[in-house]
Amino acid sequence: MAAPVLYRFDDFLLDLDRRELRRGDGLIALEPQVFDLLAYLIRTRDRVVSRDDILAEVWSGRIVSEATLASRISAARSAIGDSGETQRLIRTIPRKGIRFVGEVREQAATVRTPVAAAPAFDGPAIAVLPFTNLGGDPEQEYFADGIVEDIITALSRCSGLAVIARNSSFIYKGKAVDIREVGRELGAGYVLEGSVRRAGSRLRITGQLIEASSGVHLWAERFDGQIDDVFALQDRISESIVAAIEPTLELAEGERRRAMRP
Repeated sequence: MAAPVLYRFDDFLLDLDRRELRRGDGLIALEPQVFDLLAYLIRTRDRVVSRDDILAEVWSGRIVSEATLASRISAARSAIGDSGETQRLIRTIPRKGIRFVGEVREQAATVRTPVAAAPAFDGPAIAVLPFTNLGGDPEQEYFADGIVEDIITALSRCSGLAVIARNSSFIYKGKAVDIREVGRELGAGYVLEGSVRRAGSRLRITGQLIEASSGVHLWAERFDGQIDDVFALQDRISESIVAAIEPTLELAEGERRRAMRP
């Protein structure tokens, strides 16, 4: 297996393994598609990539509008301090495509051996995995990721519960995973996964809470709603999931501690 590679340009660091873009000591938040686009442009910086190349790599061949593609390119430029006017790092070649023209230095990343470290306190830890977009609309990825971020934020407010950071759990986005392996790699005793499906103005979101060590489902629920007010729906779903998960975790942790007693 090839060692993970870090890409350095200007004062930025792109870490493909962690799916992180950093500037100095600061972490720059990127939507998953924007990260994938930037990473693809840097990896293929020796040539001009066409619109079809980008769709095949970032959208797995799905057709998206010109406005969607343009917005992702604009977001990638903005994240690295570039713009459509200056095109200092990402340059548009008329009728050809685009190319990353900045000077890039490759560096082999230190291979990190996952170790499931015990929490610093005697309590449960949970990882919230990216929700699966069951529809064919790439725009729905943003809503699915927003739901997960809201749930992570809400769970972080629960006393006595450790929540794995988004940047760590999102490395599994788009991958078929073994929940037990995820638990070991992230040091989480519990994993929350789910899916998002849209039909017209209606949304259906499902969530499942799984005990990582055994793979046993502890809780599952389905939420239906309208997309008229996305933020209100996100809040309602997050609050409902947290309200259901908190007592479930308390019960599961109680059973675990009783089982550990001599």
